[in-house]
Amino acid sequence: MSKIQPSELIINERGAIYHINCRPEEIAETVITVGDPDRVAEVSKYFDKIEFKNQHREFVTHTGMLGKKRISVISTGIGPDNIDIVLNELDALANINLETRTIKENLVTLNIIRLGTAGSLQEKIPVDNFVASTHGLGLDNLMNYYLLETNALERELLQSFTAHTQMQVISNPYISSAGVSLLKNFVDGFHQGITVTCPGFYGPQGRVLRMGLKLPNLIDQLTSFSFGDYHISNFEMETSALYGMSRVLGHQCLSLSAIVANRISKEFSKDGKAAVENLIKTALPIIEKL
Repeated sequence: MSKIQPSELIINERGAIYHINCRPEEIAETVITVGDPDRVAEVSKYFDKIEFKNQHREFVTHTGMLGKKRISVISTGIGPDNIDIVLNELDALANINLETRTIKENLVTLNIIRLGTAGSLQEKIPVDNFVASTHGLGLDNLMNYYLLETNALERELLQSFTAHTQMQVISNPYISSAGVSLLKNFVDGFHQGITVTCPGFYGPQGRVLRMGLKLPNLIDQLTSFSFGDYHISNFEMETSALYGMSRVLGHQCLSLSAIVANRISKEFSKDGKAAVENLIKTALPIIEKL
C-alpha cells in the first residue's frame, strides 16, 4: 500500500496530526463536536475523568470518561471549511497508521455528534427548543469536491429543493442523511427536520445589513419547502459537511441544535447560553448509553 506523503498528511514534532494537535490514543471513538472553543469545557465539566487536553488554534480537544463511556469533545470553529479539517484529521487518527503513513486494514467507525446552535425556519419550532437533523442540505459546496454517493430519496429531495429554490443560480446543493443508529435515540424532546447549512452568517442566511441580496426571498423559499413528510426545520453552518464527510468516510453522525433564533417570528433567545447548557445536559445521558 502506498504511503501518504508528508505534504498531504502533516504530523508535528510530538507525533500529533497538525491542525487538531492530537495523537491516536488521545481520541475516543465517540466524538462530540462544538463550534465554540469555550464550549468544550462546558461539555467536559460533566465528565467523571479527563485524560487529555489539547489545543491548537481554534481546535480545543478534551478526552475523558463519562461513566463507562470514553468520549472526546472537540471545537471546530465556525463553518464547513473547518469541518473539512476536523473530520479528515479525526478519521486519520482512527484509520491511518501515522508511523507508516498507510491506511489501516481494519477501519474504525466513529460516532460523531454535533452539539450546536441554529436558527429555526418554522414558527412551530420556537427558540430554546432542540432539533435533531434528519438530513444536512448543503449550500456551501464543500462536498462537491468529494465523491458523495446519495440514495434515491436523497436525490429526489435534492431535485425538489433545487426546483423550488432555484438555488443552482449561486450554489450546487448537496444532501446527506443522519446516521440512523444515532438519530433513533433523539426523538423525545427533539424536533426533527432537514437542516440547511450555509457558507456564511449574513447574506447566505438572508440577513441584510448594508449589502443587497442576490436571493432576497431565501428565507421564504426555505420555510415553504416540503417533500412528502419532509420540511426544512433550521439552518446553521456545519451540519451538511459533517453528514457528507461522515457518509464518505463510513462514520455515524448526528447534528443536534439548540434553537437560539426564530427567523419567522423574528425572536432571539433571551438566554442562548442556557439553551446550549440544556442541550448538553439533555444529550450527554443519551450519548453515554450509545
